Amino acid sequence: MAYIESAKDGPPDDGCLFCDAPSGGDDRATLILARGERAFVILNAYPYNPGHLMVATLRHVADLEALQADELADADALLQRGVKVLREAMNPEGFNVGMNLGRVAGAGIPGHLHWHVVPRWNGDTNFMPVIGETRVLPQLLEETYDRLKPLFG
Repeated sequence: MAYIESAKDGPPDDGCLFCDAPSGGDDRATLILARGERAFVILNAYPYNPGHLMVATLRHVADLEALQADELADADALLQRGVKVLREAMNPEGFNVGMNLGRVAGAGIPGHLHWHVVPRWNGDTNFMPVIGETRVLPQLLEETYDRLKPLFG
């Protein structure tokens, strides 16, 4: 219920999650699963499915074409690693991987580039946010974190 109550209005609109989380000092509290030199992996606090993670650049940048080659390479490596970890830990049947560029495209945090990795299973309840205006999560975020973190090394 604590998750449901905190999520009903969506993510807070103050500050930048992707700038604040890496400097928080407590990766478990901020749900950071892995860090690269120029990007990091974080669980989505408002997931579509268990294991929904995001890869974000460390630098606050909104435009894909403004990324430097080393930032893009680091993010790509973490995306690949995230899919591998999710496949090993949760055995999904597929994935949605992508990004929303700009608020009108669905970006909840349009000022900071980030990719979504959503594990999918046949018959999952991913339609619930659209049809029922509610989210169904069979696993607490902390349980998902504890399951994935060791696999990131």
